Amino acid sequence: MKVVILAGGLGTRISEESGTKPKPMITIGEMPIIWHIMKIYSHYGYNEFVVCCGYKSHVIKDFFANYFLYKSDVTFDYRDNNRVETYDCEIEPWKVTLAETGGENMTGSRIKQIQKYIPEGESFMLTYGDGVADVDITSLVSHHREHGKIATMTAVQPPAKFGVLDIDADNTILDFKEKPESDAGWINGGFMVLNYDVFGYIDDNPMRIFEQEPLEELAKARELSAYRHEGFWLPMDTLRDKNKLENLWSSGQAPWKVW
Repeated sequence: MKVVILAGGLGTRISEESGTKPKPMITIGEMPIIWHIMKIYSHYGYNEFVVCCGYKSHVIKDFFANYFLYKSDVTFDYRDNNRVETYDCEIEPWKVTLAETGGENMTGSRIKQIQKYIPEGESFMLTYGDGVADVDITSLVSHHREHGKIATMTAVQPPAKFGVLDIDADNTILDFKEKPESDAGWINGGFMVLNYDVFGYIDDNPMRIFEQEPLEELAKARELSAYRHEGFWLPMDTLRDKNKLENLWSSGQAPWKVW
């Protein structure tokens, strides 16, 4: 099963860092947060990634193009036709597709554009390129397979500033409202599992926001299930969030470091 990561947004709420790089490339420790997200999935055996790029996509491409060198001892021999030798490299078994999905396109459009990379009829995972959690991915996938609905969303309970989910006792999402003014209950935490049929809920409109019509229609059709996660979850929306994640990592107490 492939993992799709949304990594094309402008990251305006953390402009202190995103002015020179896309938000998924902002570092926690010495590595970009997208690397932390990929390490979570890789720990559970999911090593094929499709990254939906947009804003400053060249920064993401440069990172993965040189990742092998970053992780190795390396000798550049300019006397011998610029020969390069690498040593002692321990690298993840990743296959990474970096898809150009537009500098201004919304999340729904980005997902629709990578349909060509998902084998017809296969499920895939989807998450945002700026949030980490200690979600048990194996349990999440099992939940998705058991309920038989088109989509599963990881539901979390942070402070009230995100979209609210109305969930029944069978974990079916009855309603989805993105970022209301009222206090939040369970909200969209990303870390989704989607059947191929989800593409039928998304059109080619570049301004289509996945968190609006597509998810709302899935909820109305009773095809959206919640996987309730009561553990750690934090999106890197602001510099304050970034500093909190940095402090957790540097102190050796990062809950998302499951590898």
